[in-house]
Amino acid sequence: MATAAGKTATEDRPNADLEADIRQLKADIDMLTKQLAKTGEHGYGAARRVAAEGVEQLRVQGEAAFDTLRGNARDIEAQLLANVREKPVTSLAIAAGAGFLFALLARR
Repeated sequence: MATAAGKTATEDRPNADLEADIRQLKADIDMLTKQLAKTGEHGYGAARRVAAEGVEQLRVQGEAAFDTLRGNARDIEAQLLANVREKPVTSLAIAAGAGFLFALLARR
């Protein structure tokens, strides 16, 4: 019977080691899960900041482009007015021709 008791003691030792390893693995998995959650939160915050900066940069660029277009439209309007004042008859003929073409196109 001593041999049977000896085998039981020997068999309990690997089971105890295995259980200790499993407990350690569970603790490591919990720690990794917490670290991944922190990393995910940090990554989300960084991505959100980058996106907000990108949106702000696009807004500024859009406003600059709009201001440029507005300035170009004013320049074209000034040139058109100057041409009409210099050559009123030619401008009237061009306007009448454009109106005639528009009427033809609208009729179809």
